Amino acid sequence: MGWDAVYERELRTFQEYGDTGEIWFGEESMNRLIRWMQKHKIPLDASVLDIGTGNGVFLVELVDKLFLYNPDCPGTSSTDQVKHGFSNITGIDYSPSAIKLSASILEREGLSNINLKVEDFLNLSTKLSGFHVCVDKGTYDAISLNPDNAVEKRKQYVMSLSRVLEVKGFFLITSCNWTKAELLDAFSEGFELFEELPTPKFSFGGRSGNTVAALVFQKRETSLDKIS
Repeated sequence: MGWDAVYERELRTFQEYGDTGEIWFGEESMNRLIRWMQKHKIPLDASVLDIGTGNGVFLVELVDKLFLYNPDCPGTSSTDQVKHGFSNITGIDYSPSAIKLSASILEREGLSNINLKVEDFLNLSTKLSGFHVCVDKGTYDAISLNPDNAVEKRKQYVMSLSRVLEVKGFFLITSCNWTKAELLDAFSEGFELFEELPTPKFSFGGRSGNTVAALVFQKRETSLDKIS
């Protein structure tokens, strides 16, 4: 079953029962990213791109959870959260059904200030660029599992990321298919590790490890950037 069919099914489920569908990597994975953005004081007017937004739940969380980790704003109302949340958020997905589902969920939450676009990240329009933060929870994994020339698709992903992310911008990736070392190798050209985020550990046979890797990269300035 293709992703479009999956999101068509989830859209019907949402319309009938109000169920938003699956949260990839669980709610804690979203909270982890939002805590990092709070910790590093990402400006509220910074442009944020959610790559492969799916049902758009992370976009909602960027608004609803924003003030839960801000000790300076106790008791903030939902109205204030919308008013003072990130003001330049974009969610993209190659699946039109995913974008329809996201739009329905955002409408229910009263969030009209979030941009949604049907975009294939591997074949981007020229309009997407200059983002301060890009977030990926599982899209790189899905591309990596594609049986049709996955190696080339991974390279194209890195090229697209370099196009849309501004110099010194941050890329937050959560993956269950790739280890920290593998991700460092995949994004070695043009990006450097900024921080590794803590993720749940497992133990088996006397050994322990992580089931998920969560890394923050920062885009390096290249000679081409300096010329432009």
